[in-house]
Amino acid sequence: MDKMKNGCIVCNMGHSNTEIDVLSLKTADLTWEKVRSQVDHVIWPSGKRMVLLAEGRRVNLSCSSVPSFVVSITAATQALALIELFNAPSGRYKADVYLMPKLMDEFVSSLHISAFEAHLTELSEEQAKYMGLSKTGPFKPNYYRY
Repeated sequence: MDKMKNGCIVCNMGHSNTEIDVLSLKTADLTWEKVRSQVDHVIWPSGKRMVLLAEGRRVNLSCSSVPSFVVSITAATQALALIELFNAPSGRYKADVYLMPKLMDEFVSSLHISAFEAHLTELSEEQAKYMGLSKTGPFKPNYYRY
């Protein structure tokens, strides 16, 4: 990083938090100056400065305007989809785009509902029959797409 130009902006847009060697910048020779939230200047003894975003963490998570709650839902959905793909019998899926099964999407929702200080109750047989649904879901009609 010593060879980078004065005023360069360094950020991590990768897949892990270890892609920038931030530890090597935390030395007695270099001065850190907080500019504002998620923005630091790292200053060399020569006066050269580098703008470091999110202390080297992934900016797509650290500095994004996407709420962490949405990131949690997305990550949980992706994890369940990967588990399904890993455990699926050979040949079940071909290289294509698939819609998430509604039951899987509703399961992810049920995992996050406590964040709203809410809870789910099970439909009675009478309620399920009236709405034309299974007691266990999915709870949206077939024409509904998330």
